[in-house]
Amino acid sequence: METILCNNPADVKITVPSLVSLQKKQEATIVKVNGIEVGGSEVIIIAGPCAVESMEQLFETARSVKTAGAKILRGGAFKPRSSPYSFQGLGEEGLKLLSQIRKETGLPVVTEAMDTRQVELVAEYADMIQVGSRNMQNYPLLKEVGKCRKPVLLKRGMMATIEEFLNSAEYILNEGNDQVVLCERGIRTFETSMRNTLDLSAIPMLKHLSHLPVIVDPSHGTGLRWMVPVMAKAAVAAGADGLIMEVHYRPDAALCDGEQSLHLDKFTNLMSEIRKVAKAVGRKIL
Repeated sequence: METILCNNPADVKITVPSLVSLQKKQEATIVKVNGIEVGGSEVIIIAGPCAVESMEQLFETARSVKTAGAKILRGGAFKPRSSPYSFQGLGEEGLKLLSQIRKETGLPVVTEAMDTRQVELVAEYADMIQVGSRNMQNYPLLKEVGKCRKPVLLKRGMMATIEEFLNSAEYILNEGNDQVVLCERGIRTFETSMRNTLDLSAIPMLKHLSHLPVIVDPSHGTGLRWMVPVMAKAAVAAGADGLIMEVHYRPDAALCDGEQSLHLDKFTNLMSEIRKVAKAVGRKIL
């Protein structure tokens, strides 16, 4: 694999893989998700529940986030959980529900594929395939989604450096798929008051090194519902091309990550605040 070292020795001293490098391609890559462009002047909002639980939950949430201004619906059909006894998702039935909601609302869908055996199935139903934090260095999976040609949402590993993150993206591009969105979702540090430490400095650093769009996940980045709005606005101010947030119509009854999921009304209020921040930094949210 060809690598490029940043030219200025006083600049960032890491090795940047060639295909993702801004030196290889100076213009920003626009990733198109069923007509929605990520990486342009508009800050794209992706919202929805952590996990698909039911038709009612999905429809109520999707309808509300779309009205508020979200452009892509998120929802996990397959859920990687720390405990084998936790809710693991509805599997293919969840994918079918996501596909049905897309038909009813018009929202493109992003959902996770956890291993190579699921890629073809997920691609059949989803508009964008997510590679989660735990799988950022699952190289067979990265190669498989690269061959798939669907847009990919690649989440940073919870203990990954920027260099490692970019190398994971390189695996996908090396298979011929340049439709990759990088997602900062918090890293594990010595801090215990939050689920993760949201590394907002990763936004300008990634944009300094790579042509790929960068979005932020303040839900996993903090794990605390009350912190999500503040960090979402900070991410837009720092130059993020989009946000992915967990929203649930009844978060206190959610089967997965309810404590970091926004209520529908809180998400609606946050969208009006984010629009002001986007405008202040020369971006827009339609």
